[in-house]
Amino acid sequence: MCRWAAYKGQPIFLEELVSSPAHSLIEQSHCATRAKTATNGDGFGIAWYGEREEPGRYRDILPAWSDCNLKSIARQIRSPLFLAHVRAATGGGTRRDNCHPFVHGRWSFMHNGQIAGFEHLRRPLENMLDDDLYRARTGTTDSELIFLLACQFGLDRDPLAAISETLSFIERLALHLGREALVKFTAAFSNGQTLYAVRYATDWNAPTLYAAPVGQGSGYCLVSEPLNDEDSTWLEIPDGSAVIIGDNGIDVKLFSTDTEHPRTISKRA
Repeated sequence: MCRWAAYKGQPIFLEELVSSPAHSLIEQSHCATRAKTATNGDGFGIAWYGEREEPGRYRDILPAWSDCNLKSIARQIRSPLFLAHVRAATGGGTRRDNCHPFVHGRWSFMHNGQIAGFEHLRRPLENMLDDDLYRARTGTTDSELIFLLACQFGLDRDPLAAISETLSFIERLALHLGREALVKFTAAFSNGQTLYAVRYATDWNAPTLYAAPVGQGSGYCLVSEPLNDEDSTWLEIPDGSAVIIGDNGIDVKLFSTDTEHPRTISKRA
């Protein structure tokens, strides 16, 4: 499973999440403590918002711990909203196009999780994309495809509803094709103004998600696992939750899909 960190608030240097903490994202890239795999060395990426509407982005296939440019960039760039990700590949080759975050227009997206049996669902899922979004797909991961499907289903209009519809469609398609309906999805995404996150799994066993204030309440970060040992600082976000971080602070609400048989692993006979 991958590890990631995201931030929204007063501008800070990226290094405050990426490289400086005792258990920073770079540290987690070779020593994750709350994941099935301790090493996340199949590339990394960062996306940050600044003076322009669309995010800047830097990705590479090197392990995060071995890229000196990442530490330098994280030390120099200050942003009010950014996403950072280290990858442990569960599908799709180790190439730059498969590294998170993914970007389309003003939106950025990163994901920890997977679609069970994705190789059987990939083609019909891709067929759901309109021509522009299909051409925007440059990699081969299920994560990028989830993101583009969410764009198809109205990410600009209602972000959480679009994610819900996307995950619901994937589960229903799997059942229709006689496959196991199982999605594991802990993701962060943003339009440059609001930071969203969702923790969801069909089997109620989603990858972890934590939240904590940064500085003197000037912002909030969302992470796959805590950046230090101060457990009282970190709130674990429950499975089946959505997080919204805007100018007025943080809000946690229930999240679900509208599948016919929600939150169970099902398979047709």
